[in-house]
Amino acid sequence: MKKAFSEIAKILKKPNPLIVVLGPTASGKTALSLSLAKKYNCEVISADSRQIYKKMTISTDKIQEKDMQGIRHHLIDFVEPDQVYTVAEWKRDALKVIEDIHKRGKIPMIVGGTGLYISSVIYNFEIPIIPPNSGFRKRLEALAEKYGTPYIYKKLMKVDPKTAKKTLKNNLRYIIRALEINKFSKANKVDKKGKSKFNYALIGINWPREELYSRIDKRVEIQIERGLLDETAKLAKKYDVKLPSMTAIGCKEILPYLNGKQTLENMIQRLKYNTHHYARRQISWFKREKKIIWLKPKDLK
Repeated sequence: MKKAFSEIAKILKKPNPLIVVLGPTASGKTALSLSLAKKYNCEVISADSRQIYKKMTISTDKIQEKDMQGIRHHLIDFVEPDQVYTVAEWKRDALKVIEDIHKRGKIPMIVGGTGLYISSVIYNFEIPIIPPNSGFRKRLEALAEKYGTPYIYKKLMKVDPKTAKKTLKNNLRYIIRALEINKFSKANKVDKKGKSKFNYALIGINWPREELYSRIDKRVEIQIERGLLDETAKLAKKYDVKLPSMTAIGCKEILPYLNGKQTLENMIQRLKYNTHHYARRQISWFKREKKIIWLKPKDLK
């Protein structure tokens, strides 16, 4: 923890400081961020592509106001589940919030596990502003459902091999977005790095893999006890189950059970397994970043 404190102290002496707390799901980012926020007079900007959605409190393990310890949180619980919200929009909104926090003499802290959100700000990516095309996305999603995600990935390899090689082969949403940009902008997806606007410190939490899985499994069981099934059933009655929000982990696994196509036990195991897989993808993303100061579990005590 001393190294993290030293890095934070260093950036606080410079203009436009920004603290970033990142890591895979269930790694303890929220608890660490609250501790650091109190120490450094911070406000939190959530970098979680699932916690943006309203009415999805339990499935996204969203922090509640009573647990915020008086620390102001931004970009949580503000997008309707049927609303399209892009990375470019998140970057735009995050930059506005960060500017406001600085103006009020506080320190902004980005907290989350969505690597693309975080990278878009710290590297000032120039993200193509191409509006999502629902018809195009639905066609590709239908093809993926019929032939599998590798089939769609091969399409991306044909038209934009450079982006394909940087994209995880099983990340259907990113693959479809890259194909969408290619088709409607008549150009390949290029996330150009601009000059960073901030002096930032990146703090990560690194658990041994099996311990992280155990934490995920315990959290899933708590989510079930808190009413995850009821929350998902209410959402399914109101929204199209093919929406990006409804295909997120914590929703998509439960729908087959609600439809009588899967047992409760199998559904819970599937949810745990998929969350393990999601955590592995997050870890793979963050491994690319060499500037992260990784904390061990003992550092959090």
